[in-house]
Amino acid sequence: MRVAKKSSVQVNTLKKKDKERTIKEKKADESEKKMKQNTSTKERTQPQEDFIEKKQPEQESASGSESDYEDFSEDYNSEEEGSLTESEAVDSESSGDEGFEEGDDNEGVDNDHSQDRSGSSESHQGVEESDSSEDEVAPRNTVGDVPLEWYRDEKHIGYDIAGKKITKKERQDKLDSFLANIDDSKNWRKIYDEYNDEEIELTKEETRLISRMLKGKAPHADFDPYAPYVDWFKWDDAKHPLSNAPEPKRRFIPSKWENKMVVKLVRAIRKGWIKPEKPKEEEPSFYLLWGDDSSTAESNRNLSYIPPPKPKLPGHEESYNPSLEYIPTQEEINSYQLMYEEDRPKFIPKRFTSLRSIPSYENAVKESFERCLDLYLCPRVRKKRINIDPESLKPKLPSRKDLRPYPITCFLEYRGHQGAVTSISVEHSGQWIASGSIDGTVRVWEVETGRCLRVWAVDESVQHIAWNPLPELPILAVASGADVLILNTGLGNEEEQKKIKELLRVETPVAPDESGNTASVSSWLQDEKNEAIRLKHFKTVSSVEWHRKGDYLSTVMPAGEKRAILIHQISKRVTQILPFKLHGLPVSSVFHPNRSIFFIATKKTVRVYDLVKQKLIKKLETGLREVSSISVHPAGDNVIVGSKEGKLCWFDMDLSSKPYKTLKCHPKDITSVAFHRSYPLFASCSDDCTAYVFHGMVYADLNQNPLIVPLEILRGHTTSNGRGALDCKFHPRQPWLFTAGSDSLIKLYCH
Repeated sequence: MRVAKKSSVQVNTLKKKDKERTIKEKKADESEKKMKQNTSTKERTQPQEDFIEKKQPEQESASGSESDYEDFSEDYNSEEEGSLTESEAVDSESSGDEGFEEGDDNEGVDNDHSQDRSGSSESHQGVEESDSSEDEVAPRNTVGDVPLEWYRDEKHIGYDIAGKKITKKERQDKLDSFLANIDDSKNWRKIYDEYNDEEIELTKEETRLISRMLKGKAPHADFDPYAPYVDWFKWDDAKHPLSNAPEPKRRFIPSKWENKMVVKLVRAIRKGWIKPEKPKEEEPSFYLLWGDDSSTAESNRNLSYIPPPKPKLPGHEESYNPSLEYIPTQEEINSYQLMYEEDRPKFIPKRFTSLRSIPSYENAVKESFERCLDLYLCPRVRKKRINIDPESLKPKLPSRKDLRPYPITCFLEYRGHQGAVTSISVEHSGQWIASGSIDGTVRVWEVETGRCLRVWAVDESVQHIAWNPLPELPILAVASGADVLILNTGLGNEEEQKKIKELLRVETPVAPDESGNTASVSSWLQDEKNEAIRLKHFKTVSSVEWHRKGDYLSTVMPAGEKRAILIHQISKRVTQILPFKLHGLPVSSVFHPNRSIFFIATKKTVRVYDLVKQKLIKKLETGLREVSSISVHPAGDNVIVGSKEGKLCWFDMDLSSKPYKTLKCHPKDITSVAFHRSYPLFASCSDDCTAYVFHGMVYADLNQNPLIVPLEILRGHTTSNGRGALDCKFHPRQPWLFTAGSDSLIKLYCH
């Protein structure tokens, strides 16, 4: 019994092993069939990027492709049905085997059922994954981003997954490829994959996708680009809207932030920070029917088109066989040689029997070379010139006859100085004139007769001289070296002379104080020789000016730094330093004729200060190289400034801090400028020995600009040591001009 049991157990185990082997072989066959199906579907599909390079076929091939596509779809469906029937047959066989196993052993059946279910589930998952990854086919060539140009001279194009070389296929000739295209109707759907060195045939669906993408449409035909719009937020008939809250108050009140932005934009537009774009005017498109189209060509091409000159048409003289009357004689040819090359005729006619006997042109090479030089060195350029009358560009000025009187001719000369006359000053009434020279003398002259009334001898050369503006104080301020002398001219009655002597008497000399007080910059001394007051300074004084009240005197020391400008009070013998900081080297200083305003001219600018408020009012930018002199209009609103470069600037104080007019009148340095007290005249003198007289009318209407008209150029002085006219002053009542020159003469010009 034990032996029989053992033999039956062995038989059962062998049967089980055989059944397991048959089941595994069936499963292996099923998996191989499914892998074949997957590979066939993968070979049919390729990435979409490689298909776009293929051109669309013509209409005839497209019609043929539709019929091919129907056959292809039927074949594809039949293949799918065949694969399905095979799989069903395999399933039935496996089910039959399973039933046979049930009759033998229940335990084996249960194990086989679980294995079949797991295997079937795995096979279904594998099919689904293969369907979802059809487009992700791995390339056969694994060289990566290496350019194929590196394999141009090699026999292979790369390496496959196993590391073996992929040899290049033999290329067909153009004739063979053409014949293959004719024989194969589906050849237009084949594209060459250069990367993998193989030809790929596109399916009908893929060609349709490519054609739709080339037309700019969606790849899939099921996509509707004009689908009806669905309003998801339409709450007209809804019972519950998004928000049932009441409208906020801010929606009914204008926004203050928008108001601020509008104000900023308006301000920016008014100041010119934002410039709105102007609408472009559409120009009418027209062309000249019969005229020259050079202007239209220039506007279209944005280039200056220059039409070439039209040569003269040839006449009878240029004929190879002209008549005898056009052929010159030998005497005429000899006379041509005696002419200038410009007058000589360019072409001399000759007579030939036939065209074959005409020689080549003698100057062909020479003229072509000259033409090349003209094109290379002197290209033609069109110069656009505007035909404008030069007289129309001149400003319309009134006639000089209407602007009379003004000084024209030299009426009188004042002789007596031994050196150059550096400065002159006219007395308030206009009866006397004072002059100072580098010979160290100060003279007083009578204007009408030219008689010298009095002479003072000072220690050094006189730099500047100024007459007191008050008629009851006929005294002179003379700048000589580092001293300022206040002289008594001796004019006036006895009472005036008595007051002047008391004014010019210094009982106790005021010495400079070392403690740093105001008196430390100058000292008041008595000059017994000239019966005058001597103001000693620590630097050379270049300019002296009186205040309109006659009690204050300003002096300028260019090398004085912070103490360069001082103001002296004659009645109290007091000297004051200006409380203003001087910016630059001072040249001259002037008091305002009507107000408590003080002008300080430096080399570059003119600063205007208020003496009462002690602050800067205005800074006048001259734009000149170096300022030499300054003068203020009697009304006080206009200033003229002379420079060492020959330019004269007119400033309108109410208009701007920049010059209203800049006149380039003198070729050399301007030494002095002056306004007339009552007439609309001003003048300037220069080292070129001339004096220019101008008409300068200042109107009471602020909307009307001043009128400046050049009137006369006064000559008469001679040059000495490179200097010319050194100073000029107007007569206070008459339209007369006094000029002082380096030739030791003083000239009076009258109308």
